[in-house]
Amino acid sequence: MKLEVVLRDINRLRRAGTRYGKAPHKPILFLTFLDLFDSGIVTENKIYVNSDLVGIFHENWSLLVYTGHQEDFTQPFYYLQNDKIDKKNFWFLLAKPGYSIQSHIKNIYTLSEVLNFAHFSDDLFLLLTDYENRQIIRNHILETFFPGLRHGFLKEKKSDSTYLKSIDSYVLNEIPAVKRLKVAEEEMVYVRNGTFKKWVPKIYQNTCAISKMKLVSTYGYNLIDACHIRPFADNQDDRVTNGIALCPNLHRAFDRGLISIDSNYKVLVSD
Repeated sequence: MKLEVVLRDINRLRRAGTRYGKAPHKPILFLTFLDLFDSGIVTENKIYVNSDLVGIFHENWSLLVYTGHQEDFTQPFYYLQNDKIDKKNFWFLLAKPGYSIQSHIKNIYTLSEVLNFAHFSDDLFLLLTDYENRQIIRNHILETFFPGLRHGFLKEKKSDSTYLKSIDSYVLNEIPAVKRLKVAEEEMVYVRNGTFKKWVPKIYQNTCAISKMKLVSTYGYNLIDACHIRPFADNQDDRVTNGIALCPNLHRAFDRGLISIDSNYKVLVSD
């Protein structure tokens, strides 16, 4: 697949017309994919619905969209399947066994439950693995769809005050709250909770605080959960100070009150 063909056909992305102008969702999702590659989150041809994807999409949206369009990453995530590059489909959704995705799924939790992963065509994925190609595509998207905003966008992305860095700072208890950007409550909770689940096991070195079990597979999966000490439903507290790393069986026991931990870090077991 030739880079010039990709640039040409990105200009032809199908975008709904609205009273605010053509929808910006697909170009922003494409920028989000480039960010996922740049950050090393995507290393194989599998794009998962997770807090990184949702958070980066929101971050890019907040920096580029000043119209009345409604933010929603699930819309382009599904409808990008209808677009073509070099007259071929390039974006595909693979459902988990027993599920199918025949229409747009707006709810993030439902989508992440049903979707196994999305992927590019092999030739487009290969092209996107090259950093220089991504830089050219990013600049092209910014100049084409968001004229005049490229310099400010790139400058802000390099700063220490981005949305995702604010989420990290909140979860790591470095700031009292995330105040910088507004986001739909469902998405905010999803991104914060995903960040909590990423940081708590990392701080505990992927080791269960009670059993001391540590098991990480060669694929990067581990059997350690991020457990809320005070239930999230009670106070919406996703900071690491409200987290403890436990293996799944002890996590379930803790959540159900079968075990607890006292102020001297002694494990209490229910009769």
